[in-house]
Amino acid sequence: MSSKGEREKRKALLLSQIQQQRLDLSASRRDWRLDLSASRRRRDWLETTGAYDRGWNTVLSLRSWALVGSSVMAIWTIRHPNMLVRWAKRGLGIWSAWRLVKTTLRQQQLRG
Repeated sequence: MSSKGEREKRKALLLSQIQQQRLDLSASRRDWRLDLSASRRRRDWLETTGAYDRGWNTVLSLRSWALVGSSVMAIWTIRHPNMLVRWAKRGLGIWSAWRLVKTTLRQQQLRG
């Protein structure tokens, strides 16, 4: 166990770190108010990434439904395993077709 003196020393160190962090935060807030161009850049950045943020929040809100859906699909595929194989083949076919189209378009761009 730590002695009381070591705990006091550790406590003093943590308190000084907290004080320094508070000073840093207040200084950055002061700088933030003064720097209007940075404020404008932040606003532009938030507007630019807003669609991605909304999309990500939508994905996160659908997480519980995805859990329910995956559980239902797991039970369904246990009862009907041929359907899983059929959909896996379809998925592989679609993925292969997509790769073929992508490489063909890339080759056409390199030639022309």
